[in-house]
Amino acid sequence: MADTAPAPGEGPVRPVSVSLHEGTIAALKQRTGRRGMSAFVEALIQRELERERLRELVAAAEAEHGPVDQQAVDAKRAILRGDATSATDAA
Repeated sequence: MADTAPAPGEGPVRPVSVSLHEGTIAALKQRTGRRGMSAFVEALIQRELERERLRELVAAAEAEHGPVDQQAVDAKRAILRGDATSATDAA
């Protein structure tokens, strides 16, 4: 069986070195405290990777099926939010 790389958020934790601006580090420490920085940065990176993957999936779907109908998206969004008048107007 072939070895596969762990998915984001999986596998052992390893220390890495990154360079950040002093102001970014100060804001990060203020928000997380000194000991929560790694978990905070890990979560941010995972979210960004998920967003990039979603953008890739949307681009592939649009390449295959054409662009999204914005009116249909707005109507479905209104339904999900429970805004019946907007759903009716947008449909």
